[in-house]
Amino acid sequence: MTRTTPSSIFKSFPKNFWIANSVELLERAAYYGVFIVITLYLSRILGFDDIQAAWISGSFSAGLYFLPTFTGAIADKIGFRSSLMLAFGLLTIGYSGLAVFPAMLEQQGLVEYSRTVNFTGLLEADIRWAIVPIMVIIMIGGSFIKAVITGTVAQSTTTETRAKGFAIFYMMVNIGAFSGKTIVKPLRESMGDLGLINLNYFAAAMTMLAFVSVFIFFKNAETNQQGKSLSEIFSALIKVLTNGRLLALILIITGFWMVQHQLYATMPKYVLRMAGEGASPSWYANVNPLVVVLTVSFVTSLMKKRSALFSMTTGMFIMPISALLMASGNMMSSDIDLGFMQFNPIAFMMIVGIVFQGFAESFISPRFLEYFSLQAPKGEEALYLGFSHLHSFISSLLGFGLSGYLLDAYCPDPRKFADHQAWQEAAVNAHYIWYIFAAIATISAISLVIYGKVITHLDNKHQANINAELPASS
Repeated sequence: MTRTTPSSIFKSFPKNFWIANSVELLERAAYYGVFIVITLYLSRILGFDDIQAAWISGSFSAGLYFLPTFTGAIADKIGFRSSLMLAFGLLTIGYSGLAVFPAMLEQQGLVEYSRTVNFTGLLEADIRWAIVPIMVIIMIGGSFIKAVITGTVAQSTTTETRAKGFAIFYMMVNIGAFSGKTIVKPLRESMGDLGLINLNYFAAAMTMLAFVSVFIFFKNAETNQQGKSLSEIFSALIKVLTNGRLLALILIITGFWMVQHQLYATMPKYVLRMAGEGASPSWYANVNPLVVVLTVSFVTSLMKKRSALFSMTTGMFIMPISALLMASGNMMSSDIDLGFMQFNPIAFMMIVGIVFQGFAESFISPRFLEYFSLQAPKGEEALYLGFSHLHSFISSLLGFGLSGYLLDAYCPDPRKFADHQAWQEAAVNAHYIWYIFAAIATISAISLVIYGKVITHLDNKHQANINAELPASS
């Protein structure tokens, strides 16, 4: 029997595979370190209100899900090496811009920073909107990464090594995400909100290191594959949007992801305002991927004899429980004492809610692509799967956008009030935010049940019509 060792695993894949996975780790560390606090950066550093910050960050996230199919087509034309260098070049420029832009404003006297005070003088400055093109640069660079890295992993593996290769890729993604979010707390503790600025220097350093690594080590692989043209991709998009059963599925699953996106849209501001500045939203966010990694194999094994729809529906009904748990912390008056550590009840119940959120994801995410492909016309599954993440595009816009309005209504920015007591009165029903998201998750879960019954009925009716048209056997 062949013994599997780290050395044998390393030799199982070509150099490009390991370079691609290494730079993916760096890119994910940069992205998640910045994205977990992007709404805080936009509000605390640049003075955008909750609604403005939500729409800007939601549009940024939506673009990252929508563009990869198109940038992937460009990458096929110019080559993966050139695409990666372009991507990491854009990311380095963009993250550096997020760091340098506030310093430029400070030099012009539009903003003043300290280790504890957020900003002064920028609330009415239109120049702050210049941050949008900087974020567009990051969005375009990131969309190339999503397309090219997975393509490189696919090219660098064989039928025998593909499962192991994508398992390694998934591990690298999670290590990068975990490390990026982990660095946020010590930066904020040591530098106050200045850490929200300097975090971008860390991100720029990570993507610059990735750029250099690609430039020195990455080689274009020989391939005879012909990529799709942009016109073909647009045609595929139209086909998806005019396919009733696929569009309905996308809209239903959007409800789940709207709640999932609150990990970045609502949670950071909510816990800092309700539990205090000592809370650690970036660390709480790490609970989600940790739970997914720990439970996804168990859940997949548990559901292996069940249909993809049953597994997804189970996860959908767990999601409202997650939101209700997040809401419950605001109704507790005393800290949670675990013996070795004490937690603010809002922070503790937020963590518990995120645990359930990650558990729900383990039921849904691994089976969604399987079920989505089954709803596509026979022979066109690959074409349709290119737009299987349209739900994340829609849910980013709606989830972040709604978050801004809900924060403004139920958990407003304390700086808008004359004193703490006035803010407390305005935020007494802050947990209503999670009731609304629990309702969205519940409606989505019920809708998926109805969808499954309707699709089954239509398929059975279609099959009955086919059987009726067949000639009777003699």
